[in-house]
Amino acid sequence: MSAAERKHEFVDSLRRRQIIDGLSLGKRTDGRGLTDYRELKMEIGAIVKANGSAMVHLGNTIVLVGVKVNLGTPFPDTPDEGILTVNADVLPIASPYEEPGPPDEDTIELARVVDRGIRESHMIDMSKLAIQPGKKVYSVFIDVTVLDVDGNLFDAVSYAAVAALMTTRFKKAVVKGDEVIQSDKMMEMPVKTIPVSITTAKIGSHTILDPDGIEEAVMDARLTTTFDSANRLCATQKGGEGWFTPEEILRQMDIARVKAKEIRSVIKEAVKNAKKS
Repeated sequence: MSAAERKHEFVDSLRRRQIIDGLSLGKRTDGRGLTDYRELKMEIGAIVKANGSAMVHLGNTIVLVGVKVNLGTPFPDTPDEGILTVNADVLPIASPYEEPGPPDEDTIELARVVDRGIRESHMIDMSKLAIQPGKKVYSVFIDVTVLDVDGNLFDAVSYAAVAALMTTRFKKAVVKGDEVIQSDKMMEMPVKTIPVSITTAKIGSHTILDPDGIEEAVMDARLTTTFDSANRLCATQKGGEGWFTPEEILRQMDIARVKAKEIRSVIKEAVKNAKKS
């Protein structure tokens, strides 16, 4: 272990003690309550040339998501459904711990968790993205760029991806003879529900929502749960070396359901205002 790594470990140890002492009093380092989220700001249509896009600020965490829709060939096991792909990239400038190169395990996990929340909630009616079943479908590419890391990337990216999909518009394809061509008529993404992910961190014996960067550095475990518009559980992802008891999981899911409704209202309002402009 290098001197820098030893120093980092020592600082985190001091921070952990300070954070746990504060949580025992119901306080966090930034003044929030245990179940409070940081300020959520959304900019819809941040990328002009994308079919849909959104930039999300969750506290100091900043992410940008763009959606591109192309024509493609369906997978053999889903010939009558469109294709959905999520890719993520964390820029080296986003974090002092990020290095140039291919996505690491954390970035790959980020893309998969966001993908799962969208897919398992059945947010998109994939059957309506089929043009010629077995031959031609719409391929939806969701590209994630993380600009600034200060904790809870799972939720920030999920909100941006959902908002971008809700405002995606693309050229409608029509079949003429043996050809599939794109017309001038535009269509919207066939959205069925609005999935919202809520992330819980466990530090010592305390659980909190929306951990920031300092809290993530000292947390024991993380639990991300995703709910659809009917507040049904769609997906979960557990991270970290620690654990949650069954009682903690059930309690956090009850809290997360309430918080998901609040976040969903923010997303819907941002999308509504974007469509008006």
